[in-house]
Amino acid sequence: MATILDIRRRIRSVKSTRQITKAMKMVSAAKLRRAQDRALAARPYAQMIANVLKSLVRRADVIDPETGHPRHPLLAEREEKTILLILVTGDRGLAGAFNANILKSAVRFLESKTGKNIDIEAVGRKGRDFFRRRYPVANPSGPRKAQVQIAGEHIGLLNQLNFGEVSKIAENAIARYANEEIDSVYLIFNEFKSVIAQRLVVDQVLPVKEIGERTLRDVTELSAEERERLGEAAARAGVSLQERDTAEVDRQAKQFATAEVDYIYEQRPEKLFHDLLPKYVAVEMYHAMLESVAAEHAARMTAMDSASNNATDMIDSLTLSMNRARQASITKEIIEIVSGAAAL
Repeated sequence: MATILDIRRRIRSVKSTRQITKAMKMVSAAKLRRAQDRALAARPYAQMIANVLKSLVRRADVIDPETGHPRHPLLAEREEKTILLILVTGDRGLAGAFNANILKSAVRFLESKTGKNIDIEAVGRKGRDFFRRRYPVANPSGPRKAQVQIAGEHIGLLNQLNFGEVSKIAENAIARYANEEIDSVYLIFNEFKSVIAQRLVVDQVLPVKEIGERTLRDVTELSAEERERLGEAAARAGVSLQERDTAEVDRQAKQFATAEVDYIYEQRPEKLFHDLLPKYVAVEMYHAMLESVAAEHAARMTAMDSASNNATDMIDSLTLSMNRARQASITKEIIEIVSGAAAL
């Protein structure tokens, strides 16, 4: 049985751990607020570029009338033989099941594409480490090493996310798709609307199916228990649970694409459409990574909140055990004194 001194040492240790988890929870809550603001700030530009493209589709011939094939290579659909999978995970742990759920979704995706060549582009250390233990790294100038191989890795990108770095990933994917080196591009990430409105999705980025809408191939929703834990953690950290109401802004932005107005473009609509569509793909990837960053901070905030609560419960249990041990020691000493006095 542990002595009173041992229990006191353990209580001090758990209290020190609780201070760390509380600090990490508050840091994640602060980072979550900033990540939400960044994702919201990027939304109007993403919506406007989508609306401009929708407007151009109505005024430009994106389909060749003679062949019936799309004029832009990013719209062309073909049989999937080689797939590029962009996987967005975190660089650090202590975020509950955040990274594990993404990796499970990626494994399910690979199983559903058995027999096809798949190149994995890992954004985040956790995804890179997981798949490096299972698949070889691709040789850029040589033949394929395996059906599934790691084509690229981006460590630390999400810590200081900027559009320039994401554009390079998008440009590489677009170039490979246009050159028919790959036949489709998928993106696995956490879609984030608010703390309790998020889900894990598999989004088909290329070919572009419908402008302004994500082509979701797999969706994993939060369970009721997970939403409850997220809500409680956010309430204790002072983070808003409500998604900001942008319905009026969205409605006004959509008027650009649907208004019966003959816009005058400085270049031909076909030329503008051809130049803007790659930019649209890059913006969609950037916005997806912003949402994934916010979802990771929400998961870490919840995990640290649960750890702090568990530490409090453990301290209460250890304190009770210490009091019982101390009371037993005092009782034993009293009995010894009384017994000695009686013997005299």
